[in-house]
Amino acid sequence: MILGIPKEILENETRVAAIPATVKQYISAGFDVKIESGAGLKSQITDNDFKDAGAEILPDASSVFNSSDMILKVNSPTDDELAMIKDGSSYISFFQTMKETSKVSALKDKKVTAFSMHLIPRTTLAQKMDALSSQTNIAGYKAVIIGASHIDKYMPLLMTAAGTISPAKVLVLGAGVAGLSAIATAKRLGSQVEASDVRPEVKEQVESLGAKFLEVKSDSEDGVGEGGYAKETSEDYKKKQAELLAERVADSDIVVTTALIPGRPAPILISDEMVKSMRPGSVVMDLAAENGGNCSLTKPDELVNIDGVLVDGTVNLAGTMSVHASQLYAKNVSAFILHGYDKEKKEFNLEDEIMTGSMFVHNGEIVDERTKSAVEGNQ
Repeated sequence: MILGIPKEILENETRVAAIPATVKQYISAGFDVKIESGAGLKSQITDNDFKDAGAEILPDASSVFNSSDMILKVNSPTDDELAMIKDGSSYISFFQTMKETSKVSALKDKKVTAFSMHLIPRTTLAQKMDALSSQTNIAGYKAVIIGASHIDKYMPLLMTAAGTISPAKVLVLGAGVAGLSAIATAKRLGSQVEASDVRPEVKEQVESLGAKFLEVKSDSEDGVGEGGYAKETSEDYKKKQAELLAERVADSDIVVTTALIPGRPAPILISDEMVKSMRPGSVVMDLAAENGGNCSLTKPDELVNIDGVLVDGTVNLAGTMSVHASQLYAKNVSAFILHGYDKEKKEFNLEDEIMTGSMFVHNGEIVDERTKSAVEGNQ
């Protein structure tokens, strides 16, 4: 079987779906690997690095698509890439299947077997394949670093001969992987950190990192979804949450929002009024910008200035750390492929629960029920 890695073509994308170490793993497992020339340059990987690992370098994307049985990418395919994917081949990348329904239909029509890294099951066995966690961990870290560079203040408490400097105040909304990474980074920089989440069970994790947990009292399991994800909350919960956050947002120097619900628009947590209540010079780092944002004033991939308050909607924060982001993503993908590939039969085990859990089209059919419902709803 031939694995193909084309160059990522989105303007802000710096990552690549394979690194020399994973190329060696694939070749040891019996795969051939073909990589488009220049695919790794933005992650500091040269063509020679890939060649030394055993890959064949091809001159352009069409050569890779035409000669490969399975395409490995970071982003979902563009229209041009969809046209190049071979009928009956396999494909894997990040893919928001409930959002990108027209692309799902195109892959179905070409009888492609497609897997999404967004759909990797949240199980112990699949942890090393969890690319969402590896990339959002980076995003949470980088959001605080960028936020610290936006504000005109020190982050830590400082006692100097000229007087005492109070620590910056950081509020993190959402204590999943990205939120916990942001909390840890903000604490390491010496700031005062508060955090909120719709799932009460994360309180212990938040407090173990040295942050104060802002808890919205609720009699039900509002916000607790399957697999550790958050889910949509009730109107009563949203009202209580907004009242609690309004005061804390106004007092914060940096607000990091991380609330995402799989396959849904990001919930609005920060209203226009909350942004306008913040002090000039403060900043909102919106990690949910890709799905519309947790702040009502977020514009994806734009830095908006609202009366001196910055709202940063940078979408691909993981891509700003391309070396480590590519290392982690490539290892997630290789763990997935090597787990599901049967060396003896030279085919993927489509009975495996991790493979079936992340597969959304196969043999001309949409096999993931959530994706199927989304596609049918948009027809």
